[in-house]
Amino acid sequence: MWFDQPRNPAAPLAGVKVLELARVLAGPWAGQILADLGADVIKVESPEGDGTRQWGPPWVEREAADGSIRREAAYYHACNRGKRSIIADFRDTADLDRVRALCGDADVVIENFKTGSLAKFGLDYAALADANPALVYCSITGFGLTGPRAHEAGYDFVVQGMSGLMSLTGEKQGDPMKAGISVSDLSTGVYAANAIQAALIQRFRTGTGQQVDISLLDCSVAMLANQATYYLNTGENPPRMGNAHAQVAPYGVFPVKDGHVILAPANDRLFIKLAALLGCDHLSQDARFLTNGDRVKNAAALDAEIAAATGNWTKAALLEECHAQGVPAGPINSLDEVFADPQVISRAMRVDLGGMPGVRSPFVFSDAELALDCPSPMLGEHDQGRDD
Repeated sequence: MWFDQPRNPAAPLAGVKVLELARVLAGPWAGQILADLGADVIKVESPEGDGTRQWGPPWVEREAADGSIRREAAYYHACNRGKRSIIADFRDTADLDRVRALCGDADVVIENFKTGSLAKFGLDYAALADANPALVYCSITGFGLTGPRAHEAGYDFVVQGMSGLMSLTGEKQGDPMKAGISVSDLSTGVYAANAIQAALIQRFRTGTGQQVDISLLDCSVAMLANQATYYLNTGENPPRMGNAHAQVAPYGVFPVKDGHVILAPANDRLFIKLAALLGCDHLSQDARFLTNGDRVKNAAALDAEIAAATGNWTKAALLEECHAQGVPAGPINSLDEVFADPQVISRAMRVDLGGMPGVRSPFVFSDAELALDCPSPMLGEHDQGRDD
């Protein structure tokens, strides 16, 4: 079989066999996390392939084994590193039998089909667990396997709105805004990878697997965190704050001579330090700003005072002084600045595999390695030479 040998024996999930019946982002993101951790992830694609292969521009061109040039969207490569790709048409009996056989030998199945739609192919949890009781089967859906919307498809943008995330994002007087990344999909992938590993640990104790039910809406609501407790404890909707913070001041984006910086002195001690380094000691003595509660109440006046002071600094000079004084501060980097940042470089966040640049999963272990050994697969790349 494909996975007779672990991809990297030093990786935490070496030897774990995963079948990915997922496409687009949330499911593949979970699969890529497991692949980076060393699992052998077999991505099962339709004859047309994962739809994100066509989500360009930008495009990436690669030479296939037969010498032909394949063009795929860069988007696809963001969430499919380290996997193998096979093609299966579920309408074809032989293909379906092959997928079922792979499920029978897998530790994990990840699927993100609409609730119940895999049952007609015998690829639902009940059918597969009957043949493989140890299987951990993760179903990723828009709204979960239960509830009045269980059979509806879910989309990141829609769920960002439904979950309340957009109501909290954007300028105070502006329109609600989605995040600049597909935060509902991506968080769902992270939660799914975490839950899958928890189920595998439980299986070590019990010997049996289970179904994991993960939804975009649940994960997005869970991420409301302190904003949820704000509402649940007051009965009031948290205000949209732009770059400000509802419970801390000063906390936001401030102008400098050559752009903007983020200042985040989140307690009284740090505020006093910031006032001093800006040459504004009077602010820490002002009755309006003595405590965090006072500062939140008078945030507009305080922000105006700080902005007037930061406007006399260059970005580099202010950030250097803040760092020297231990005041939390930072730049607002564009992506070219991110990947040129010495810290990002030193942490080796960029990886280049087979000429394909990408970003590694953010795990560093003292006694294990990530399995960063191959780029995203071409469609059906691993159909050749199979022995099943």
